[in-house]
Amino acid sequence: MDSNRGVPALELGSKVEVTREEVNGGTIVHVKFDQPETRNSLTLEMGLSFHRVMHALAGEHPLPRACILSGKNGVFSSGGDFQLLKSFAEKTPKENTEFMQSFYRLFLTVRHMPFPVLAAVNGHAIGAALAITLACDLRYFVPDAKYSLNFVRIGIHPGMGSSFLLKQIAGMMRAQELILTGRYFSGTEAEQMGICHGTFPADTIVEKVTEIAREIALGAPRAVRLAKRSLYEATDIENAIQLESHFQAETYQTQDFREALKAIEEKRTPTFKDE
Repeated sequence: MDSNRGVPALELGSKVEVTREEVNGGTIVHVKFDQPETRNSLTLEMGLSFHRVMHALAGEHPLPRACILSGKNGVFSSGGDFQLLKSFAEKTPKENTEFMQSFYRLFLTVRHMPFPVLAAVNGHAIGAALAITLACDLRYFVPDAKYSLNFVRIGIHPGMGSSFLLKQIAGMMRAQELILTGRYFSGTEAEQMGICHGTFPADTIVEKVTEIAREIALGAPRAVRLAKRSLYEATDIENAIQLESHFQAETYQTQDFREALKAIEEKRTPTFKDE
């Protein structure tokens, strides 16, 4: 793997690690939280570094085929940083409102990336850390790890988009239960509740999710990117028809579509070049 290619070295520091894997003529990027002194807690420094790295990736040409988000040091993220949380008690509501809106967007940038983002949640994910995984396109948990949107249990309103994201993914009834109780649940329970796409042991989860990213990389890159947009932008069937007809017409004009037709005729696997 080539480390950090295309990403400003200034923004990486020791808070976010970026590595790459070349696959099927494209690149899968691995982004890892790396702040061992706080068990990858969500500090402002971490958020700024993460945001800049993700937007640097979004500006690359060609774009990555997929991005995998995980954590180093045997943990995904311990969630909200304790020292940062303490500081909010000393500030005004206006100051906190302005800060939180900006802070959320640093991490929720995953939702707006022009490529699929897969969360390989290789350990516990509590509060805001879990909310970030809900903003990813695909998420995989560890069976016996603990997960929770525990905001009410520490005396605060839910944040990091969790009140919307969980409702969108698992439905109102499940969101009511988990947000209002703030209870903890295992990765196995999360899969049963439809909160994650699957579970893998902690020592293999990153490799297993990488295999899924490689499957995504077998698809035509532009078609995958536009499909991600449709999944989030379509609000009803008529809107979906409009989006699909427009995006499908766009992909009909690509060299990758012509390559797919040729591969069908020649009974082989197509080689897509994002053209």
